[in-house]
Amino acid sequence: EKYRVSEIKVKSLLTVGKANVAINAALDFRRQLGLPTPQKKASSKFTIIREYIRVKKLLKDKTAEDIANLPELDDELYEMGQRMNEHLATSVYLVEPTMYPLIIFQSVTTSLKHGLNSSSSPAFARLGMLLCGPFGKPHEGLEMAKAAELILERPGMRSSTSNTIFVTQSFCYHWTSPLQDTIEPLLKGYQVGLELGDNDRACFCLVGRMYYLFFTGRTLGSIQQELEAAANVMTQLKQEESKLKITILLSSVKKLRGLDPEASDKMLDSILASAAETRNNLSAYVSVMKLEVFVFFQQWKEAVDLVQKAGNVRLFLSSTFVAVRYTFLAALTYLKAAQSSSGWKKRQMKKCAHKTIQLIRGWAKNGNVNVVHYLRILGAELAVLNGKKEKAKESFNAAIAASRRIGFLQDRALAHELASAYFKAQGDEFWRNYHIECARTSYQEWGCSEKVEQLNVKICKGMIRRKRRSSE
Repeated sequence: EKYRVSEIKVKSLLTVGKANVAINAALDFRRQLGLPTPQKKASSKFTIIREYIRVKKLLKDKTAEDIANLPELDDELYEMGQRMNEHLATSVYLVEPTMYPLIIFQSVTTSLKHGLNSSSSPAFARLGMLLCGPFGKPHEGLEMAKAAELILERPGMRSSTSNTIFVTQSFCYHWTSPLQDTIEPLLKGYQVGLELGDNDRACFCLVGRMYYLFFTGRTLGSIQQELEAAANVMTQLKQEESKLKITILLSSVKKLRGLDPEASDKMLDSILASAAETRNNLSAYVSVMKLEVFVFFQQWKEAVDLVQKAGNVRLFLSSTFVAVRYTFLAALTYLKAAQSSSGWKKRQMKKCAHKTIQLIRGWAKNGNVNVVHYLRILGAELAVLNGKKEKAKESFNAAIAASRRIGFLQDRALAHELASAYFKAQGDEFWRNYHIECARTSYQEWGCSEKVEQLNVKICKGMIRRKRRSSE
């Protein structure tokens, strides 16, 4: 009974966005049980690696099937500790992400030593998440995700279905599979969560699905409709934290569509101001979406200011595709800043760009199909920076083709627009006009009305200039 009261308290605090207080409550309960409990503080890399090595030794060469066939946990004390760790993991991810690995390693260790319960499935899924993202071992991570899914098939494990789907689809599979493949499973996770009464994780799945719809280039009008419906659902379910993430995306979509952009800016700034003190995960989401808008509107000064002031955004979005997207946008921003700078600042921006691009190259080398077109776009802009004209032309064509293949409509539009700017600088009016027309068509198809208006003005000015030249 005491556990049930504590669990409700922790879940309620998390739902209303009080992650720090939820962590304190969860840690206190584990201490009362007499179970090993980490301190609430940032963990060093040394500590994380040391604990990972211990887990690695326990795992030995176990396959997903071996893990799923472990005996069932029959100790009530450890059962309560595991369930509390499940809530603790969600809380620390939001506000103290360096603690996150220690909580996961602890949960996995308990499962390996004492047996499986319903919390074991998300625990192994989260281990997979760590391996896919921070540890850079996606294939080992996917084996852990598979183990999590096999554990779900055992009797009595269904209560963790929504949570497991959320973790595997939001944090694991996009590292080697097309991002589009996560959309339907996340919808299923939302539906199953509602059926089971797991409203928190159901809404997590819905949030993940909405952001991934946006990043895969779904039309903005259709996304806005779904976002507005999702916000209403979350209001009814009293899921304040998830609703704020939906609001961040909805405000950005409206701005891209030219719908009351001032109100959208105020909303994002308001969320950022409140999140800066207590919810760093939320501030990271705001930074990503503000950068997204700056890049599409070619506001490079604002973009580089944001990137330099935002801090370690990837830390608070660990293993998500949101972090991958931010890395691409940051690299592009650094390249554009370097192109418009000279001297020390140019060298600094170029160095930052190279460092960020190396991360993306590493992901591509490990099998991430979703970043190939990112590398093509960045390769084109890097060639522009280095004055390699033929390389730039080839890379822009490759970027456009790769964006078309992956199906990310907004990135195809962006690649065309960047190519247009390059050819304009080279004095090549034919290819400048061709690419700007293609960009306008793609943005129009995406539903980015505000951007289409901007390009219409550019195209009209170009026509006027051409008429003047022909009449002289």
